[in-house]
Amino acid sequence: MHKESKVAETVLYEVWKKQNYKNHLKTLNGDDVEVLDTGTENDSTSGPDFKNARIRIGNFTFVGDIEIDTDYSDWKSHGHNIDNKYNKVILHATLFNKNHYAFVYTRDGRKIPSIPLKTFIDESHLDNLKNELEKLNEHPNSHLKCTSLLQVCPQENKLKFLEKLGIERFEKKCNRVFDRLKELKFLDELKINEPIIRYDLTEKFHERKFSSADFDNKEIWLQVLHELIFEALGYSKNKSQMINLAHRANIQFLKKIEPDGILIQKYEAALFNIAGLIQKEDTLTEIATKSYSESLSINWNSIKSYYDNDFMDEAEWNFFRLRPQNFPTIRIAGGARFIKALLHENLIGTFAKKITEIHNLTVLINSLRSVLIIRGEGFWRNHFVFDQPANVEIKYFVGASRADEILVNVILPFFSVYFEIFGKPALSKKILKMYQVFEQKSDNQIIIDVSKGLMLEEYSKKTIYAQGMIELFRNFCSKNKCLECEIGGYVFN
Repeated sequence: MHKESKVAETVLYEVWKKQNYKNHLKTLNGDDVEVLDTGTENDSTSGPDFKNARIRIGNFTFVGDIEIDTDYSDWKSHGHNIDNKYNKVILHATLFNKNHYAFVYTRDGRKIPSIPLKTFIDESHLDNLKNELEKLNEHPNSHLKCTSLLQVCPQENKLKFLEKLGIERFEKKCNRVFDRLKELKFLDELKINEPIIRYDLTEKFHERKFSSADFDNKEIWLQVLHELIFEALGYSKNKSQMINLAHRANIQFLKKIEPDGILIQKYEAALFNIAGLIQKEDTLTEIATKSYSESLSINWNSIKSYYDNDFMDEAEWNFFRLRPQNFPTIRIAGGARFIKALLHENLIGTFAKKITEIHNLTVLINSLRSVLIIRGEGFWRNHFVFDQPANVEIKYFVGASRADEILVNVILPFFSVYFEIFGKPALSKKILKMYQVFEQKSDNQIIIDVSKGLMLEEYSKKTIYAQGMIELFRNFCSKNKCLECEIGGYVFN
Protein backbone atom coordinates (compact mmCIF):
# COMPACT_ATOMS: atom_id res chain seq x y z
CA MET A 1 0.00 0.00 0.00
CA HIS A 2 1.07 3.58 -0.60
CA LYS A 3 3.31 5.35 1.78
CA GLU A 4 1.57 8.12 3.66
CA SER A 5 3.70 10.88 2.14
CA LYS A 6 2.73 9.86 -1.38
CA VAL A 7 -1.05 10.19 -1.00
CA ALA A 8 -2.37 13.74 -1.09
CA GLU A 9 -5.66 14.60 0.59
CA THR A 10 -7.01 15.72 -2.80
CA VAL A 11 -6.81 12.08 -3.92
CA LEU A 12 -8.82 11.05 -0.86
CA TYR A 13 -11.39 13.72 -1.69
CA GLU A 14 -11.92 11.94 -5.02
CA VAL A 15 -12.26 8.62 -3.19
CA TRP A 16 -14.98 10.17 -1.07
CA LYS A 17 -16.81 11.77 -4.01
CA LYS A 18 -16.78 8.60 -6.13
CA GLN A 19 -17.63 6.18 -3.26
CA ASN A 20 -16.02 3.28 -5.13
CA TYR A 21 -15.01 0.72 -2.50
CA LYS A 22 -14.10 -2.94 -2.71
CA ASN A 23 -16.31 -3.76 0.27
CA HIS A 24 -18.99 -2.10 2.39
CA LEU A 25 -17.90 0.74 4.69
CA LYS A 26 -17.90 -0.05 8.40
CA THR A 27 -16.76 1.73 11.52
CA LEU A 28 -14.01 0.16 13.62
CA ASN A 29 -16.79 -0.89 16.01
CA GLY A 30 -18.45 -2.87 13.22
CA ASP A 31 -21.38 -0.58 12.43
CA ASP A 32 -22.39 -0.35 8.75
CA VAL A 33 -21.83 3.07 7.16
CA GLU A 34 -24.05 4.08 4.25
CA VAL A 35 -23.29 7.36 2.48
CA LEU A 36 -26.64 8.85 1.41
CA ASP A 37 -25.14 12.17 0.26
CA THR A 38 -21.39 12.88 0.09
CA GLY A 39 -22.03 16.57 0.70
CA THR A 40 -20.55 19.60 -1.07
CA GLU A 41 -16.79 19.97 -1.27
CA ASN A 42 -15.62 22.95 0.78
CA ASP A 43 -13.68 25.34 -1.46
CA SER A 44 -12.55 27.44 1.51
CA THR A 45 -9.12 27.06 3.07
CA SER A 46 -10.66 26.45 6.48
CA GLY A 47 -13.29 24.13 7.90
CA PRO A 48 -14.29 20.52 7.13
CA ASP A 49 -13.65 19.12 3.66
CA PHE A 50 -17.29 18.32 2.79
CA LYS A 51 -20.32 20.24 4.03
CA ASN A 52 -23.92 19.12 4.53
CA ALA A 53 -23.38 15.40 3.98
CA ARG A 54 -25.93 12.77 4.98
CA ILE A 55 -24.84 9.34 6.23
CA ARG A 56 -26.38 6.39 8.02
CA ILE A 57 -24.34 4.69 10.74
CA GLY A 58 -26.06 1.58 11.99
CA ASN A 59 -29.72 2.52 12.40
CA PHE A 60 -29.17 6.27 12.73
CA THR A 61 -28.99 8.91 10.03
CA PHE A 62 -26.83 12.00 10.54
CA VAL A 63 -26.61 15.32 8.69
CA GLY A 64 -23.43 17.34 8.95
CA ASP A 65 -19.84 17.70 7.74
CA ILE A 66 -17.12 15.22 6.73
CA GLU A 67 -13.42 15.66 7.49
CA ILE A 68 -10.89 13.68 5.46
CA ASP A 69 -7.27 13.34 6.59
CA THR A 70 -4.35 11.26 5.39
CA ASP A 71 -3.69 9.94 8.91
CA TYR A 72 -5.80 9.63 12.05
CA SER A 73 -3.28 11.80 13.94
CA ASP A 74 -3.98 14.75 11.60
CA TRP A 75 -7.21 15.46 13.49
CA LYS A 76 -5.20 16.76 16.44
CA SER A 77 -2.07 17.90 14.65
CA HIS A 78 -4.20 20.12 12.37
CA GLY A 79 -6.05 21.51 15.39
CA HIS A 80 -9.52 20.25 14.43
CA ASN A 81 -10.15 19.15 18.03
CA ILE A 82 -9.98 22.78 19.24
CA ASP A 83 -11.62 24.48 16.25
CA ASN A 84 -15.33 25.33 16.43
CA LYS A 85 -15.62 24.97 12.65
CA TYR A 86 -15.37 21.19 13.14
CA ASN A 87 -18.15 20.90 15.73
CA LYS A 88 -20.62 19.69 13.08
CA VAL A 89 -18.44 16.90 11.69
CA ILE A 90 -20.30 13.56 11.67
CA LEU A 91 -17.57 11.33 10.24
CA HIS A 92 -13.76 11.40 10.17
CA ALA A 93 -12.31 9.41 7.23
CA THR A 94 -8.58 8.72 6.96
CA LEU A 95 -6.29 6.54 4.88
CA PHE A 96 -4.12 5.42 7.80
CA ASN A 97 -5.03 4.60 11.39
CA LYS A 98 -2.28 2.29 12.62
CA ASN A 99 -3.49 2.24 16.23
CA HIS A 100 -7.10 1.53 15.21
CA TYR A 101 -8.60 4.40 17.19
CA ALA A 102 -12.36 4.33 16.63
CA PHE A 103 -13.22 7.97 17.44
CA VAL A 104 -12.07 11.57 17.42
CA TYR A 105 -13.51 14.35 19.59
CA THR A 106 -14.74 17.84 18.68
CA ARG A 107 -14.06 20.97 20.69
CA ASP A 108 -17.48 20.67 22.33
CA GLY A 109 -16.63 17.10 23.42
CA ARG A 110 -18.76 15.18 20.93
CA LYS A 111 -17.47 11.75 19.87
CA ILE A 112 -17.18 11.17 16.09
CA PRO A 113 -16.52 7.80 14.40
CA SER A 114 -13.22 7.62 12.50
CA ILE A 115 -12.96 5.09 9.67
CA PRO A 116 -9.74 3.95 7.94
CA LEU A 117 -10.33 4.00 4.16
CA LYS A 118 -7.26 1.79 3.56
CA THR A 119 -9.42 -1.22 4.42
CA PHE A 120 -11.97 -0.43 1.72
CA ILE A 121 -10.00 0.75 -1.33
CA ASP A 122 -7.56 -0.89 -3.73
CA GLU A 123 -4.07 0.47 -4.34
CA SER A 124 -4.80 0.47 -8.09
CA HIS A 125 -7.83 2.70 -7.50
CA LEU A 126 -5.66 5.26 -5.70
CA ASP A 127 -3.14 5.14 -8.58
CA ASN A 128 -5.89 5.81 -11.12
CA LEU A 129 -7.21 8.75 -9.12
CA LYS A 130 -3.73 10.23 -8.79
CA ASN A 131 -3.22 9.97 -12.56
CA GLU A 132 -6.61 11.61 -13.23
CA LEU A 133 -5.80 14.52 -10.95
CA GLU A 134 -2.39 15.00 -12.54
CA LYS A 135 -4.01 15.19 -15.98
CA LEU A 136 -6.60 17.70 -14.77
CA ASN A 137 -3.87 19.82 -13.20
CA GLU A 138 -2.16 19.96 -16.59
CA HIS A 139 -5.38 21.50 -18.00
CA PRO A 140 -6.95 23.25 -14.99
CA ASN A 141 -9.51 25.19 -17.02
CA SER A 142 -10.94 22.17 -18.81
CA HIS A 143 -13.75 20.51 -16.85
CA LEU A 144 -14.98 18.54 -19.85
CA LYS A 145 -12.98 15.50 -20.85
CA CYS A 146 -14.67 15.47 -24.24
CA THR A 147 -13.83 19.09 -25.13
CA SER A 148 -11.46 18.17 -27.94
CA LEU A 149 -14.13 15.93 -29.53
CA LEU A 150 -17.19 18.14 -29.11
CA GLN A 151 -17.14 19.51 -32.63
CA VAL A 152 -18.72 16.26 -33.85
CA CYS A 153 -21.75 16.79 -31.61
CA PRO A 154 -24.41 19.05 -33.22
CA GLN A 155 -25.24 22.21 -31.29
CA GLU A 156 -28.93 21.28 -31.19
CA ASN A 157 -28.07 18.02 -29.38
CA LYS A 158 -26.07 19.88 -26.77
CA LEU A 159 -28.78 22.50 -26.22
CA LYS A 160 -31.53 19.89 -26.04
CA PHE A 161 -29.68 17.94 -23.34
CA LEU A 162 -28.85 21.11 -21.38
CA GLU A 163 -32.49 22.16 -21.51
CA LYS A 164 -33.51 18.77 -20.18
CA LEU A 165 -30.97 19.04 -17.34
CA GLY A 166 -32.09 22.60 -16.61
CA ILE A 167 -35.69 21.41 -16.15
CA GLU A 168 -34.51 18.53 -13.96
CA ARG A 169 -32.56 20.97 -11.80
CA PHE A 170 -35.64 23.18 -11.42
CA GLU A 171 -37.75 20.15 -10.43
CA LYS A 172 -35.18 19.20 -7.80
CA LYS A 173 -35.49 22.66 -6.27
CA CYS A 174 -39.30 22.31 -6.24
CA ASN A 175 -39.07 18.89 -4.61
CA ARG A 176 -36.78 20.31 -1.95
CA VAL A 177 -39.33 23.03 -1.13
CA PHE A 178 -42.13 20.47 -0.89
CA ASP A 179 -40.06 18.10 1.27
CA ARG A 180 -39.26 20.89 3.73
CA LEU A 181 -42.93 21.92 3.90
CA LYS A 182 -43.85 18.33 4.77
CA GLU A 183 -41.15 18.13 7.44
CA LEU A 184 -42.32 21.33 9.12
CA LYS A 185 -45.95 20.24 8.97
CA PHE A 186 -45.08 16.90 10.54
CA LEU A 187 -43.00 18.51 13.30
CA ASP A 188 -45.80 20.97 14.00
CA GLU A 189 -48.25 18.10 14.46
CA LEU A 190 -45.85 16.30 16.80
CA LYS A 191 -45.27 19.56 18.70
CA ILE A 192 -41.51 19.14 18.29
CA ASN A 193 -39.72 22.46 18.47
CA GLU A 194 -36.70 21.51 16.37
CA PRO A 195 -35.65 23.71 13.46
CA ILE A 196 -34.10 21.02 11.26
CA ILE A 197 -34.40 17.25 10.85
CA ARG A 198 -31.18 15.55 12.03
CA TYR A 199 -32.48 12.00 12.05
CA ASP A 200 -34.68 9.70 10.02
CA LEU A 201 -38.35 10.64 10.13
CA THR A 202 -40.70 7.95 11.34
CA GLU A 203 -42.30 5.37 9.07
CA LYS A 204 -45.57 7.16 9.71
CA PHE A 205 -44.15 10.26 8.03
CA HIS A 206 -42.95 8.39 4.94
CA GLU A 207 -46.35 6.71 4.54
CA ARG A 208 -48.25 9.96 5.03
CA LYS A 209 -50.23 11.34 2.10
CA PHE A 210 -50.33 15.12 2.34
CA SER A 211 -53.16 17.26 0.96
CA SER A 212 -53.41 20.99 0.32
CA ALA A 213 -55.34 21.37 3.59
CA ASP A 214 -52.20 20.28 5.46
CA PHE A 215 -50.45 23.46 4.35
CA ASP A 216 -52.96 26.08 5.41
CA ASN A 217 -50.64 27.23 8.20
CA LYS A 218 -49.01 30.41 6.87
CA GLU A 219 -46.15 30.17 9.36
CA ILE A 220 -44.83 27.02 7.65
CA TRP A 221 -44.62 28.84 4.31
CA LEU A 222 -42.95 31.83 5.96
CA GLN A 223 -40.36 29.60 7.58
CA VAL A 224 -39.49 27.79 4.36
CA LEU A 225 -39.09 31.02 2.38
CA HIS A 226 -37.10 32.53 5.28
CA GLU A 227 -34.68 29.57 5.21
CA LEU A 228 -34.30 29.55 1.44
CA ILE A 229 -33.64 33.29 1.16
CA PHE A 230 -31.05 33.19 3.94
CA GLU A 231 -29.35 30.21 2.33
CA ALA A 232 -29.18 32.07 -0.99
CA LEU A 233 -27.73 35.12 0.74
CA GLY A 234 -24.86 33.00 2.03
CA TYR A 235 -23.29 32.24 -1.35
CA SER A 236 -21.19 29.05 -1.36
CA LYS A 237 -18.91 29.88 1.57
CA ASN A 238 -21.58 30.85 4.11
CA LYS A 239 -24.59 28.99 2.74
CA SER A 240 -24.84 26.43 5.55
CA GLN A 241 -24.13 29.11 8.16
CA MET A 242 -26.93 31.34 6.89
CA ILE A 243 -29.47 28.54 6.80
CA ASN A 244 -28.41 27.53 10.33
CA LEU A 245 -29.02 31.12 11.39
CA ALA A 246 -32.51 30.98 9.85
CA HIS A 247 -33.18 27.73 11.74
CA ARG A 248 -32.23 29.37 15.04
CA ALA A 249 -33.75 32.80 14.43
CA ASN A 250 -36.90 31.17 13.14
CA ILE A 251 -40.24 32.73 12.27
CA GLN A 252 -41.80 31.56 15.52
CA PHE A 253 -39.24 33.60 17.48
CA LEU A 254 -39.18 36.59 15.12
CA LYS A 255 -42.99 36.97 15.25
CA LYS A 256 -42.71 37.65 19.00
CA ILE A 257 -40.74 40.84 18.36
CA GLU A 258 -43.25 43.69 18.44
CA PRO A 259 -43.29 45.92 15.36
CA ASP A 260 -42.29 49.54 15.95
CA GLY A 261 -40.12 52.24 14.42
CA ILE A 262 -36.88 50.38 15.17
CA LEU A 263 -37.95 46.92 13.99
CA ILE A 264 -35.01 46.56 11.59
CA GLN A 265 -32.59 47.40 14.41
CA LYS A 266 -34.21 44.72 16.60
CA TYR A 267 -33.91 42.14 13.82
CA GLU A 268 -30.25 43.06 13.35
CA ALA A 269 -29.68 42.75 17.10
CA ALA A 270 -31.27 39.30 17.07
CA LEU A 271 -29.38 38.05 14.02
CA PHE A 272 -25.93 39.34 14.96
CA ASN A 273 -26.22 38.07 18.54
CA ILE A 274 -27.48 34.64 17.51
CA ALA A 275 -24.82 34.47 14.77
CA GLY A 276 -22.11 35.07 17.38
CA LEU A 277 -20.74 38.07 15.50
CA ILE A 278 -21.18 40.72 18.21
CA GLN A 279 -17.88 42.30 19.25
CA LYS A 280 -16.99 43.03 22.88
CA GLU A 281 -17.65 46.69 23.54
CA ASP A 282 -14.38 47.23 25.43
CA THR A 283 -12.43 46.22 22.30
CA LEU A 284 -14.11 48.76 20.01
CA THR A 285 -12.34 51.96 18.97
CA GLU A 286 -14.45 53.52 16.22
CA ILE A 287 -17.17 55.92 17.41
CA ALA A 288 -19.83 54.77 14.90
CA THR A 289 -19.27 51.12 15.85
CA LYS A 290 -19.45 51.90 19.56
CA SER A 291 -22.78 53.67 19.04
CA TYR A 292 -24.15 50.85 16.85
CA SER A 293 -22.93 48.20 19.28
CA GLU A 294 -24.67 49.98 22.15
CA SER A 295 -27.88 50.06 20.11
CA LEU A 296 -27.59 46.33 19.38
CA SER A 297 -27.10 45.60 23.07
CA ILE A 298 -30.15 47.65 24.11
CA ASN A 299 -32.36 46.08 21.44
CA TRP A 300 -31.17 42.55 22.19
CA ASN A 301 -31.89 43.01 25.91
CA SER A 302 -35.45 43.99 25.01
CA ILE A 303 -36.12 40.78 23.02
CA LYS A 304 -33.73 38.09 24.30
CA SER A 305 -36.32 36.69 26.71
CA TYR A 306 -38.22 35.41 23.64
CA TYR A 307 -35.22 33.37 22.48
CA ASP A 308 -34.66 29.84 23.79
CA ASN A 309 -32.37 28.31 21.15
CA ASP A 310 -28.57 28.05 21.07
CA PHE A 311 -26.02 30.45 19.58
CA MET A 312 -23.51 30.22 16.77
CA ASP A 313 -19.81 31.00 17.05
CA GLU A 314 -17.90 33.70 15.18
CA ALA A 315 -15.38 31.05 14.09
CA GLU A 316 -18.10 29.35 12.01
CA TRP A 317 -18.31 32.25 9.56
CA ASN A 318 -16.09 32.64 6.52
CA PHE A 319 -14.68 36.04 5.56
CA PHE A 320 -11.44 34.82 3.96
CA ARG A 321 -11.16 35.21 0.17
CA LEU A 322 -14.55 36.87 -0.07
CA ARG A 323 -15.26 40.19 -1.70
CA PRO A 324 -16.26 42.57 1.13
CA GLN A 325 -19.66 43.02 -0.55
CA ASN A 326 -20.25 39.30 0.10
CA PHE A 327 -19.23 39.34 3.77
CA PRO A 328 -21.81 37.62 6.01
CA THR A 329 -22.27 40.87 7.93
CA ILE A 330 -23.66 42.56 4.81
CA ARG A 331 -25.84 39.56 3.93
CA ILE A 332 -27.24 39.41 7.47
CA ALA A 333 -28.11 43.11 7.23
CA GLY A 334 -29.97 42.31 4.01
CA GLY A 335 -31.61 39.34 5.71
CA ALA A 336 -33.02 41.58 8.47
CA ARG A 337 -34.86 43.58 5.82
CA PHE A 338 -36.21 40.44 4.16
CA ILE A 339 -37.61 39.38 7.54
CA LYS A 340 -39.46 42.69 7.85
CA ALA A 341 -40.89 42.22 4.34
CA LEU A 342 -41.91 38.63 5.13
CA LEU A 343 -43.63 39.37 8.44
CA HIS A 344 -44.98 42.88 8.02
CA GLU A 345 -45.14 43.72 4.31
CA ASN A 346 -46.84 40.57 3.00
CA LEU A 347 -43.88 39.53 0.82
CA ILE A 348 -45.50 36.21 -0.16
CA GLY A 349 -48.73 37.99 -1.12
CA THR A 350 -46.80 40.60 -3.12
CA PHE A 351 -45.04 37.94 -5.19
CA ALA A 352 -48.22 35.92 -5.68
CA LYS A 353 -50.15 39.00 -6.84
CA LYS A 354 -47.49 39.98 -9.37
CA ILE A 355 -47.24 36.43 -10.77
CA THR A 356 -51.03 36.28 -11.06
CA GLU A 357 -51.66 39.70 -12.58
CA ILE A 358 -48.65 40.53 -14.80
CA HIS A 359 -48.93 38.65 -18.08
CA ASN A 360 -45.87 39.86 -19.97
CA LEU A 361 -43.06 37.59 -18.74
CA THR A 362 -40.27 40.11 -19.27
CA VAL A 363 -42.17 42.77 -17.32
CA LEU A 364 -42.96 40.19 -14.63
CA ILE A 365 -39.32 39.16 -14.24
CA ASN A 366 -38.21 42.77 -13.88
CA SER A 367 -40.98 43.44 -11.36
CA LEU A 368 -40.08 40.42 -9.22
CA ARG A 369 -36.38 41.28 -9.39
CA SER A 370 -37.08 44.82 -8.14
CA VAL A 371 -38.71 43.43 -4.98
CA LEU A 372 -35.54 41.50 -4.14
CA ILE A 373 -33.08 44.37 -4.54
CA ILE A 374 -32.22 45.90 -1.15
CA ARG A 375 -30.46 49.25 -0.90
CA GLY A 376 -27.77 49.85 1.69
CA GLU A 377 -28.72 51.92 4.74
CA GLY A 378 -27.83 52.53 8.36
CA PHE A 379 -24.56 51.39 9.92
CA TRP A 380 -23.84 48.76 7.27
CA ARG A 381 -23.99 51.30 4.47
CA ASN A 382 -20.53 52.42 5.56
CA HIS A 383 -19.07 49.25 7.12
CA PHE A 384 -18.18 45.76 5.92
CA VAL A 385 -17.17 44.63 9.43
CA PHE A 386 -17.42 45.97 12.96
CA ASP A 387 -14.99 48.71 14.05
CA GLN A 388 -13.64 49.49 10.61
CA PRO A 389 -15.29 52.02 8.27
CA ALA A 390 -15.52 50.98 4.61
CA ASN A 391 -13.56 52.99 2.07
CA VAL A 392 -16.56 52.91 -0.30
CA GLU A 393 -20.28 53.36 0.23
CA ILE A 394 -22.24 50.10 0.14
CA LYS A 395 -25.08 51.00 -2.18
CA TYR A 396 -26.85 47.64 -2.10
CA PHE A 397 -27.11 44.83 0.46
CA VAL A 398 -28.66 42.78 -2.34
CA GLY A 399 -27.92 43.93 -5.88
CA ALA A 400 -29.36 42.87 -9.23
CA SER A 401 -27.09 39.83 -9.69
CA ARG A 402 -27.85 38.38 -6.28
CA ALA A 403 -31.54 39.22 -6.78
CA ASP A 404 -31.44 37.12 -9.96
CA GLU A 405 -29.90 34.21 -8.05
CA ILE A 406 -32.64 34.38 -5.40
CA LEU A 407 -35.34 34.72 -8.04
CA VAL A 408 -34.17 31.64 -10.00
CA ASN A 409 -33.17 29.40 -7.11
CA VAL A 410 -35.76 30.37 -4.50
CA ILE A 411 -38.75 32.41 -5.65
CA LEU A 412 -39.64 30.50 -8.82
CA PRO A 413 -39.49 26.98 -7.32
CA PHE A 414 -41.18 28.16 -4.10
CA PHE A 415 -44.17 29.63 -5.94
CA SER A 416 -44.34 26.75 -8.40
CA VAL A 417 -44.99 24.50 -5.40
CA TYR A 418 -47.24 27.11 -3.77
CA PHE A 419 -49.59 27.37 -6.76
CA GLU A 420 -49.55 23.62 -7.40
CA ILE A 421 -50.57 22.85 -3.82
CA PHE A 422 -53.38 25.41 -3.83
CA GLY A 423 -54.88 24.20 -7.09
CA LYS A 424 -53.55 26.74 -9.58
CA PRO A 425 -51.55 24.62 -12.06
CA ALA A 426 -51.81 27.29 -14.78
CA LEU A 427 -49.73 29.63 -12.62
CA SER A 428 -47.18 26.86 -11.97
CA LYS A 429 -46.85 26.44 -15.74
CA LYS A 430 -46.46 30.21 -16.08
CA ILE A 431 -43.55 30.08 -13.65
CA LEU A 432 -41.91 27.30 -15.66
CA LYS A 433 -42.24 29.42 -18.82
CA MET A 434 -40.65 32.31 -16.95
CA TYR A 435 -37.76 30.04 -15.99
CA GLN A 436 -37.35 28.98 -19.63
CA VAL A 437 -37.06 32.57 -20.93
CA PHE A 438 -35.14 34.03 -17.97
CA GLU A 439 -31.80 35.67 -18.78
CA GLN A 440 -29.66 36.15 -15.72
CA LYS A 441 -27.15 38.91 -15.03
CA SER A 442 -24.71 36.67 -13.16
CA ASP A 443 -22.78 33.48 -13.74
CA ASN A 444 -20.16 31.42 -11.91
CA GLN A 445 -16.93 29.63 -12.76
CA ILE A 446 -18.67 26.34 -13.53
CA ILE A 447 -20.97 28.01 -16.08
CA ILE A 448 -18.05 29.92 -17.61
CA ASP A 449 -15.89 26.79 -17.96
CA VAL A 450 -18.63 24.46 -19.17
CA SER A 451 -20.05 26.93 -21.70
CA LYS A 452 -16.56 27.47 -23.06
CA GLY A 453 -15.89 23.72 -23.21
CA LEU A 454 -19.18 23.10 -25.02
CA MET A 455 -18.59 26.08 -27.33
CA LEU A 456 -21.91 27.55 -26.16
CA GLU A 457 -20.70 30.74 -24.51
CA GLU A 458 -23.48 32.80 -26.10
CA TYR A 459 -26.04 30.70 -24.15
CA SER A 460 -24.40 31.06 -20.72
CA LYS A 461 -26.70 33.91 -19.65
CA LYS A 462 -29.92 32.07 -20.47
CA THR A 463 -30.91 30.52 -17.16
CA ILE A 464 -32.30 27.19 -18.34
CA TYR A 465 -29.05 26.42 -20.18
CA ALA A 466 -26.85 27.84 -17.41
CA GLN A 467 -28.63 25.68 -14.82
CA GLY A 468 -28.26 22.72 -17.18
CA MET A 469 -24.51 23.36 -17.36
CA ILE A 470 -24.26 23.25 -13.57
CA GLU A 471 -26.23 20.00 -13.52
CA LEU A 472 -24.06 18.57 -16.31
CA PHE A 473 -20.85 19.32 -14.47
CA ARG A 474 -21.98 18.18 -11.03
CA ASN A 475 -23.79 14.99 -12.03
CA PHE A 476 -21.79 13.83 -15.04
CA CYS A 477 -18.44 15.54 -15.67
CA SER A 478 -17.21 15.62 -12.06
CA LYS A 479 -18.32 12.02 -11.52
CA ASN A 480 -16.80 10.65 -14.74
CA LYS A 481 -20.22 9.51 -16.00
CA CYS A 482 -19.32 10.32 -19.59
CA LEU A 483 -21.22 7.45 -21.20
CA GLU A 484 -24.35 8.20 -19.15
CA CYS A 485 -24.30 11.75 -20.49
CA GLU A 486 -26.16 12.26 -23.78
CA ILE A 487 -23.40 14.56 -25.05
CA GLY A 488 -20.60 12.24 -23.95
CA GLY A 489 -22.46 9.22 -25.30
CA TYR A 490 -22.76 10.89 -28.71
CA VAL A 491 -19.10 11.94 -28.77
CA PHE A 492 -17.50 8.71 -27.57
CA ASN A 493 -19.77 6.39 -29.55
